[in-house]
Amino acid sequence: MTRHQTAEPDLGVLAARVLFSVQRELFTALAEQGFDDIPPRAGAVLAYLRADGIRASELARASGQHKQVIGSLIDDLERLGYVERKPDPADRRAKLICPTEHGLLQMEAAASIMRAIEERHAKALGTREYAAFKTALQRVADLQRQAQHDSHAPGRSQSNSEEAP
Repeated sequence: MTRHQTAEPDLGVLAARVLFSVQRELFTALAEQGFDDIPPRAGAVLAYLRADGIRASELARASGQHKQVIGSLIDDLERLGYVERKPDPADRRAKLICPTEHGLLQMEAAASIMRAIEERHAKALGTREYAAFKTALQRVADLQRQAQHDSHAPGRSQSNSEEAP
């Protein structure tokens, strides 16, 4: 076995396998339901979009993407008719990214597809084991995000850290 081969895939490889597989299934099913114009990268916005709207800065923070990337995705989704920018009632200088009627239909379809995916896994693993898996995965995601945040904290050397994708 070489230095780069291990007996089991590491966390990044496993996380990528799950992400890409779920993403393919989700976007294939969405396309079959008429939402065939959404690029998978738009999931960084759609996964965190709320029916009552959300600020682009909150989308960036929640998704871990740069504001410029989120802005470009919002532009694309706005052109496709899934979202619109509206003044934030709490701060008229800010904009909320709100789903359009078409966007709300897509959100409902995506939620239904994701429920079916999760139900399938819960059935295969057992409800308790699947719940424990999700809890552990959430904890790992939180720990990873905290480690990323800590490595970029003021006063910390960033020479060994890299930006999240």
